[in-house]
Amino acid sequence: MPGALDGIRILDLTAMITGPLATMMLADRGAEVTQVEPPGIGDVMRYLGTRRAGMSALFAACNRNEHSIVVDLQQDAGREPVRELPRETGVFVRSFRPGKPRADGVVA
Repeated sequence: MPGALDGIRILDLTAMITGPLATMMLADRGAEVTQVEPPGIGDVMRYLGTRRAGMSALFAACNRNEHSIVVDLQQDAGREPVRELPRETGVFVRSFRPGKPRADGVVA
């Protein structure tokens, strides 16, 4: 059964609990959510609590129905794909301090 948000694409640049929980609720309603994670450890929430196969239960619960991509926003080569993604998505969600990164995908 299609959800209310079928066809809506969301770019998720959030971490920890509040951002992933918000985008999880959107994904549960049918939105296509793509979470951008940094290379190396990814979202720190992957390691909080008991883990199985490199993923904590908290991370799995708060990121269910979402896709993840690894992008190094500290490098120019990493920023370019993220600059393009907001044009393809309907919603841009971030949970970083103001101006980091900007809505156009640039890390200020």
